[in-house]
Amino acid sequence: MGMALLDKNLYVLVMERPLSISKIKTQILFRNASNSKMGSITQAGLIRDSMGVSPWRIFGHYALAYLLDGRGRYCDANGVDQPICPGDFILVFPKLSHRYGPGKGERWTEIYIVFDGPIFELWESSGFLDPSRPVHHAEPIEYWLQRLESTLGAPRKPGFAPPLLEVCRFQLVLGEMLLGGTRGSGQQKDLEWVSRACALLESDLDRELDLRDLAKKMGTSFDNFRKRFAGIVGIPPAKYRVTRMIDRACELMQHGSMTDKQIAEKLGFCDEFHFSRRFKQITGAPPRVFRRNLPQTRSCS
Repeated sequence: MGMALLDKNLYVLVMERPLSISKIKTQILFRNASNSKMGSITQAGLIRDSMGVSPWRIFGHYALAYLLDGRGRYCDANGVDQPICPGDFILVFPKLSHRYGPGKGERWTEIYIVFDGPIFELWESSGFLDPSRPVHHAEPIEYWLQRLESTLGAPRKPGFAPPLLEVCRFQLVLGEMLLGGTRGSGQQKDLEWVSRACALLESDLDRELDLRDLAKKMGTSFDNFRKRFAGIVGIPPAKYRVTRMIDRACELMQHGSMTDKQIAEKLGFCDEFHFSRRFKQITGAPPRVFRRNLPQTRSCS
């Protein structure tokens, strides 16, 4: 592992594989004072034998700290107090007082990335970055270490990368870590559960579906099913199914010669007026406008 200095503010990690965690040394990997309008990664580093963050602090930035080795604890002003083990990653929020680190007389090894910008504020306001759930888990460790390091420059060799590209790469890795960084995590279980629910909601779109019966198949009450589904997907299950029905209607319009009335009957709408109203709610345009805007194909003769 080595460092390539491009200017006084910019460092890029040049890392040879395979990586041995026991050989990691504390060093700054990247610091760049420039920003994109969307956001920026302002600093990153590998810290061996870190003492963590103590006493309590408000950092003023977003940050991710991924534990590579050692154990410790994370606490914050929201009342979160939990142990940290290798493979855990901590998300730091700009206005949240917190502290974390190894136990007394112990040390841990971490990679950290500090980031800011409107795009990450949007992630938080949308619930993808949740201050009530600051600790997550992602394994295998060497794989995710490589992925995090790769956000700071790809390919891994000296060279300037515009901040916008760094931010986009980091968003991809962060999203993958949050949504399924390891099997058995809460996020992974939610994804598996909601994938099964979506498959049931998308089945037999031309037949009436009793959502209460579907909830029973999922092993829960209707109210719990509706709340859990909406919490993960962002819309209630009934709207999800209607949206998929409208998707199917769009396919029928594109590939067939069915009228609105025929499509309404096929997909179980009360009548073509109900179908037209729901179609506009979902797509933003009535069926006739959608048909008019479909690409026209030219037959070859």
